[in-house]
Amino acid sequence: MTVKQLIEKLNLKTLVEGDLDREVTDCYIGDLLSWVMGRAPADSVWLTVMGNINSVAVAVLADVSCIVLVENSALDEEARKKAEIQDVTILQTEGNSYSLALKIHELI
Repeated sequence: MTVKQLIEKLNLKTLVEGDLDREVTDCYIGDLLSWVMGRAPADSVWLTVMGNINSVAVAVLADVSCIVLVENSALDEEARKKAEIQDVTILQTEGNSYSLALKIHELI
């Protein structure tokens, strides 16, 4: 599945459009950035409430396919600009991490 297909199937809002053709092979939930950096699988969808510039850096280091900000978490402007430069896709949803992870699991 690609990020674009994930957006369409789960009706996710795109905040920053990166590589929408990137493959999604896993899902990871976490808000402790140092924990995510060392444990999120490459090519995963990262579900978090952390919409700051440090999250963008962690997404790049962990090589995740995209970030999904759950529960309508906000993306700060500095993070938005850095994500555009780094080509990191950032999405948003009203749903919580658990419910979204179950849906992603069914899709991939």
